[in-house]
Amino acid sequence: MPRFPAVADRFYPGSPGDLSRVLAGLFPAKPATKQKALAVVSPHAGYVYSGAVAAKVFSLVEIPETVILLGPNHHGKGGPVAVSNTTWQMPMGDVPIDEEIAARLQASLAVIKSDETAHRFEHSIEVQVPFLQAMQKNLHIVPIVVSHISYSLCLEIAETIAEVISASGKEILVVASSDMSHYESRRSATKKDRLALDRIEDLDAEGLYRTVTENRITMCGIIPVTIALLAAVRLGAREARVQTYTDSGEISGDTDQVVGYAGIVIR
Repeated sequence: MPRFPAVADRFYPGSPGDLSRVLAGLFPAKPATKQKALAVVSPHAGYVYSGAVAAKVFSLVEIPETVILLGPNHHGKGGPVAVSNTTWQMPMGDVPIDEEIAARLQASLAVIKSDETAHRFEHSIEVQVPFLQAMQKNLHIVPIVVSHISYSLCLEIAETIAEVISASGKEILVVASSDMSHYESRRSATKKDRLALDRIEDLDAEGLYRTVTENRITMCGIIPVTIALLAAVRLGAREARVQTYTDSGEISGDTDQVVGYAGIVIR
């Protein structure tokens, strides 16, 4: 069975026509010169809140045919590092799995296991897919949902991802799905998020993991971002740059309880 959308008509339009129109309105009117990237960080809220951030960061990079998507597990279902191996049936068309890359990852590290349960109701990866489809018509994905795991295991997974990418000979982008601080005042969220973003821009994955933990930053995708940053550095990344940062208060008008959103390019 394919993996069916869990949040269509909630986080984004469920009809192909409406979704295409929304995406067209979210992408920048003047396309920027695209750059090759090793990884990006993109938010995963409803498109009305974070869609413009996701669209901007994806518009800045070349989207290859294979994308490894790392998302947090919000529901706690399934294994700690869960790969989906079934076609994703999305409103804008089916998206196949890159079976070769998925198989290599699972064969290389025992903790990376096929587990559709973890993906069935999870939105963090799903909301990224329409943006990628809009920019790459021959898209293949490797969706991986991760629970909260140790830094040492993040390092093992990142090294495995980097080794598989290097050995494949393919252009592969890693996408880490994460929102930033949750339900704090704008002042508090901006201050805390800046601590985390500084560590990312310094390519300091261990510092990021530690900073988020020690400062109780409610960055839901800390594990996907840590893994993506480690993998990118292993693949030769020399720069990480925050391209845009905002929060839900820009849309809702409520600056007492915001969620932060950042778009980051790592190359």
